[in-house]
Amino acid sequence: MSATILAAALTYAQAMLGIAACLACWRTLRGPRAQDRVLGLDTLYVTAMLFFVVTGMRMGTTFFFEASLVIGVLGFVATVSLAKFLIRGEIIE
Repeated sequence: MSATILAAALTYAQAMLGIAACLACWRTLRGPRAQDRVLGLDTLYVTAMLFFVVTGMRMGTTFFFEASLVIGVLGFVATVSLAKFLIRGEIIE
């Protein structure tokens, strides 16, 4: 795979992930129900995580991969706690 094709593919991936992040933000802000907002946040953190991975591939540094792991863990914890709050109405038992 030539460097030109790889650079073009990574640029296209970053653009599409940026659009996906904007749409997820729109769903988070606009969602009529709390469940829609939680799904919007879930999509947003996955999109941000993938954006960091693609940026790390493009720049050739490991910092972005570590940051994407942190985003993934924090996003998972946030999604679980918000789902628990929506089901039970409390987070801490």
